Amino acid sequence: MSERDVMEYDVVTVGAGPAGLSFAIRLKQLKPELSVCVIEKASTIGAHILSGAVIEPGPLDELLPGWRDNPPPVCVPAAEDEFWHLTRTGGTKFPVIPPGMANHGNFIVSLGAMCAWLAPQAEALGVEIYPGFAAAEPLFDEAGAVCGVRIGDMGVARDGSHKPGYTQGIDIRAKVTVLAEGARGHLTKQLVRKFGLDAESDPQNFSIGIKELWQLPAGRVKPGKIFHSFGWPADTKTYGGSFIYHLDKDRVAIGYVSGLDYRDPNYQPYEAFQQFKHHPMVKPLLEGGEILSAGARAIVTGGWQSLPKVEMPGALLIGDTAGLLNVPKVKGTHQAIRSGMLAAEHLAAQDAPASAGFDARLRASPVMAELKKVRNIKPGFKKGLWFGLLNSAWETATAGLSPWTWRCKPDWSSLQKLDEAEKPRRDYVERTLPPRDRLAGVYFAATEHDEDQPVHLKVANTDICISQCAEEYGNPCQRFCPAGVYEIVQDEQGKRLQINAANCVHCKTCDIKDPYQIITWVTPEGGSGPNYQNL
Repeated sequence: MSERDVMEYDVVTVGAGPAGLSFAIRLKQLKPELSVCVIEKASTIGAHILSGAVIEPGPLDELLPGWRDNPPPVCVPAAEDEFWHLTRTGGTKFPVIPPGMANHGNFIVSLGAMCAWLAPQAEALGVEIYPGFAAAEPLFDEAGAVCGVRIGDMGVARDGSHKPGYTQGIDIRAKVTVLAEGARGHLTKQLVRKFGLDAESDPQNFSIGIKELWQLPAGRVKPGKIFHSFGWPADTKTYGGSFIYHLDKDRVAIGYVSGLDYRDPNYQPYEAFQQFKHHPMVKPLLEGGEILSAGARAIVTGGWQSLPKVEMPGALLIGDTAGLLNVPKVKGTHQAIRSGMLAAEHLAAQDAPASAGFDARLRASPVMAELKKVRNIKPGFKKGLWFGLLNSAWETATAGLSPWTWRCKPDWSSLQKLDEAEKPRRDYVERTLPPRDRLAGVYFAATEHDEDQPVHLKVANTDICISQCAEEYGNPCQRFCPAGVYEIVQDEQGKRLQINAANCVHCKTCDIKDPYQIITWVTPEGGSGPNYQNL
């Protein structure tokens, strides 16, 4: 094996999302002499980005003061808020919008398009950005500190052999590695474990967000209207809620979020979303329209008590990689940008960039103050919908000054076994809107993987799937995956687990919700995965 090529920088950032790009921009604004590189596993910047998204513009105003004169391609001022409790046949509109969800002064954006808009502004400052570069593993120096990342090899066959055109991945070495991978980052997961970064925090929690972008007949869309709901199709013990954001050009973004701490092993987040689309208040909006793009992504929801230590020797964590989303606001982009800027300011203040001290700086910042105020709201829903609502009202009224903190436990541990699980009444309806099933939904994600490459979903023991998991949980991987990646099939050898890795939309749900924690998501070849358009 030949020696790997090496590229060296002062700082390498893993992930070209809002946190990573904001960090790179701010660092070059403050210290233009530093060499800064951003690597991104998607084929193009923004292709793996999926979010609602409504953003608070304050941090962006600070980062790029003139951005409103040249806004992102999808950027609609918030005009009207609605918040509903839905039943199967109707709903009740709240007369008052919860304070955190009031969006006057905010903007509805496509976060993917916004990142594609941020990237050239970073490049104009001298940041080098490399899409299609999947960071496969961290690098360590002789002292054990992180000193960069190794890019995955290209052209490796499914059996591990080298195909024609095989290219060995390069090593990117840096004084500081900034992890901005988003929720459940592959490298972050490894480094949290290696350095014990979560030793003094609760386990991280997640939800899965499933989203579609629709083109509708003229006259239906009210640009700037923001609709949120809770209630049906979720039962009272399952955390779930919807959004409909009215964009320009007769488009709407519609989605549904399911907490991955759900109990029912038969619950299907994808089906819950499709059911929501058939609510009598929603279906008439969509009928006659067409889906432009669709996808799914894990959302980090643990909050203040689940924040790991965000520094380690040679590296630091920012954005959703750290876990900074504000769940009651249904927003994380402003937190991602803030944390990226804070990290840049921390490094720029030193003669030589170093990660030490960033954890204390972040915890003393407005980023964490915002999370502390709402730390008890999402965990309160673990006791059911109605307790969660009362608890939310209390925590909002007291600005989070309760003398207690609700604790978090791993999402996978909430799943009940078949013989002990309650069987909630779903009241689901017949579906007629597209897509017809999950595989049809994968088409709208435009996901692409070379099928002759190593499977990037590593199952440590498939015998458990066929025996223990089938008996205890009924193989929930077949239901929680929104892309139909996992199937239990019968052939001449008997039952076996079939992994349809080419369907994967990189949501990371399997890595989170698997009740035996034997599934590990790793990076496929750079450039693989979904190619989201304006999500």
